[in-house]
Amino acid sequence: MADLGRQGPKDFFNGRIEARLAGWPGGPGKSNAGQPCSRGSVPYTASVLDGFELLALLGLGLVSGVVGGMVGVGGSIVIIPVLTVVMRYDQHLSQATAMIVNISVAAAALFRHHQAQAVRWDVVLRMVPLGIVFILVGVEVSNLLEGEVLKRIYGAFLLYVIVFNALKLFDDHQLSPDAPEPHVGWRRVGMVGGSMGFVAGLLGIGGGPVANPLLQGVCRLPLRQTIATSSAVMCLTALVGSAHKNLTLADLTPALSIKESLLVAACLAPTAAFGAFVGAGLTHALPVRWVRVAFILLMVWASANMLGVV
Repeated sequence: MADLGRQGPKDFFNGRIEARLAGWPGGPGKSNAGQPCSRGSVPYTASVLDGFELLALLGLGLVSGVVGGMVGVGGSIVIIPVLTVVMRYDQHLSQATAMIVNISVAAAALFRHHQAQAVRWDVVLRMVPLGIVFILVGVEVSNLLEGEVLKRIYGAFLLYVIVFNALKLFDDHQLSPDAPEPHVGWRRVGMVGGSMGFVAGLLGIGGGPVANPLLQGVCRLPLRQTIATSSAVMCLTALVGSAHKNLTLADLTPALSIKESLLVAACLAPTAAFGAFVGAGLTHALPVRWVRVAFILLMVWASANMLGVV
């Protein structure tokens, strides 16, 4: 086994990738058609996705699911930076894969939130229509952008996620009993759903980092209700968005295909769903302050790498 202590995880993955690329018929750095290829264009068959990478994906799914379930951000906010920065996946492929995983993460988390009676189903019904429309718009805009441009946009978006979660370290409480009644009219809630959908489609995320602060600030919902409600909306918007993103993946470049994203998602989804189930349960049983600190540190690293700072 390679010496991780000397070369670091990123170099370790890069070396394995280059070694595998060299063995393909097109030659080093070439697809089977002889065209230049990125990490995202490596044909993902059982012979290519080796044991080490499988274990890495299973572990990534578990961590992303627990974190996503606990703080209500969805697993993709962790999955995409790791796939792109550490494992050198193409940005579009990473987003297409993460959008599939979002479905399992949201569904598992929703089950626990529903058991805790934290889901505002009236709000869900008002968020979903515009959420579905705008996630399709977001995917279309995403497909017009180069992977490197999306990577920089994603890195900038993580700065917002960092600031929001840092503020929640000092203000992580439910609304007081004498707080004003929630504002859940069609206009306010529809705006939240549309905003959530567009950013989710553009960046391949679940939409929680957008929906949660808006549901709290604009609609005046308590924290746990925002996390539960956004998980319910995500189940439907992620299903539509992931289908559209993956069906249009091959149109971006011949090197990408839905088979690759489905295989990687199949490795991530089981442990991500289990992690989300556990994490969502912890949301209603434990304070989440400690996990926010670890999450913020991870996002600082991811943002710096995706913006090219380090």
